[in-house]
Amino acid sequence: MGQLTVPTTEVGVRVSVVQRICWAIKDQISAGSLATGDRLPSTRSLALEWGVSRTTVTAAYEQLIAEGYLETKQGARTQVAKGLSLIRSKQGPGAPGALRLSSYGQRALGFDLPASSNVSRLVVDFRYGDLAAPDFPTLGWKKAISAALLRRPDRLRYADPCGSLELRAALQGYLWRARGLHVNPDQIVVVNGSQQGLDLCARLLLDPGDRAVVENPCYALAWQTFAAAGAELMASDVDREGMQTYALGKARVAYVTPSHQFPLGTIMSAGRRQQLLTWARHVGAYVIEDDYDSEFRYGIGPIPALQALGNAERVIYLGTVSKTLSPTLRLGYLVVPAALHDAFSRAKRLFDRHTPSLEQDALAAFIENGGYERHVRRVRRLNAGRRAALLAALTENLGDEITVVGSDAGLHVVVWVNDVPQAEENALAARAQAAGLGLYGISPLYVDARSSNRPNIAGFVMGYASLDEAKIVEGVRRFASVLATYRTRKSNKTS
Repeated sequence: MGQLTVPTTEVGVRVSVVQRICWAIKDQISAGSLATGDRLPSTRSLALEWGVSRTTVTAAYEQLIAEGYLETKQGARTQVAKGLSLIRSKQGPGAPGALRLSSYGQRALGFDLPASSNVSRLVVDFRYGDLAAPDFPTLGWKKAISAALLRRPDRLRYADPCGSLELRAALQGYLWRARGLHVNPDQIVVVNGSQQGLDLCARLLLDPGDRAVVENPCYALAWQTFAAAGAELMASDVDREGMQTYALGKARVAYVTPSHQFPLGTIMSAGRRQQLLTWARHVGAYVIEDDYDSEFRYGIGPIPALQALGNAERVIYLGTVSKTLSPTLRLGYLVVPAALHDAFSRAKRLFDRHTPSLEQDALAAFIENGGYERHVRRVRRLNAGRRAALLAALTENLGDEITVVGSDAGLHVVVWVNDVPQAEENALAARAQAAGLGLYGISPLYVDARSSNRPNIAGFVMGYASLDEAKIVEGVRRFASVLATYRTRKSNKTS
């Protein structure tokens, strides 16, 4: 054995001599320099070779014996454990890269999932879903956390997989006041954000090959969740009345955002709602109603939830606090038909036992003391100001060059660039990023790019909830500059 190099940890701290000896011996076994049954030098000779004490070498040998790399017998020198070479031969060449995944895993690997924003490079980021840190009710949430800690002295135990009874009771009252839903607390299942709610629906309602109807365009992580479960997707185009409902077929589920279609912002008409519920009852399907941002409406009243219109036994209602409080809390909830309660409860227990209890109790306290609804009213006013600033800046800087849709509600708008072909959408987004501007194309949200209702021009989903008004104005100015540069270069190429 040669002289050891001196490895360090990732933060530059020198490791112990015992660890270095262990690593050196493991490396020689992995490289084949030491084979199964080979005897190692005595502790005395190895200590002399490396200039350490016998106690240090003995400690290294004992560690490797405990890990199964070495073995020893009374009266014999320590040797490489038998069977290590067999383990290597079973792996075979290139085995670490030869993934053996389930069909679910293989499908999941095939999706182009949204990446995190590179905030360090962006001056203004119109990413949808981000919220402004100053909007978070720090003092109110701190009080709610303190109340939750005092409420549950017996916290160190597993909880109900459907969520704490206090939170489900608080949500029952809130949903009645805010959305007109008449539900029983036993119908509510608290989940780790709406994404887990969608995953539970996919696991419980869909077998591989079953049909799932989704809006086109659609929230990407929704249709990808159903596709990962092996569902056959049917993309139903969205028009001015919401998702088209005249040819849904024999699907098992339909996923809709009827109160504020994502991303286009349309409201599903009363006729379409009735058609959808009648279809679900007729074929025995379930409608998953994602009510992701109903708290944010500007100048128009609340839109009734599907779940409140009747035929509630065919509707699964999905809500979240990711748009009102923070996506980092990972708190959402399902309202499921009574017949499905046991299945969802058991699946939730299998999936992760339960959602963290402290945050549940804090949210319950925050709702009960009125703090949550006061906060919602406050951030609604703040986002109304941001929305107005965005619309004014778009009009002033871009005017007739763009068409804006979906601005009556929510935390984003869709901007169609009238003279830029759809094929140039990614290139324009890349130019914007180079200019320090985060712009995100709408094309990845189309399950079926052949939609007859999709304009053949570039479109961008522009979220504004994380930005102050000055940043919004600066971002739109940069957007206009990027477009002007694009047009100049395009004109030069054609001339």
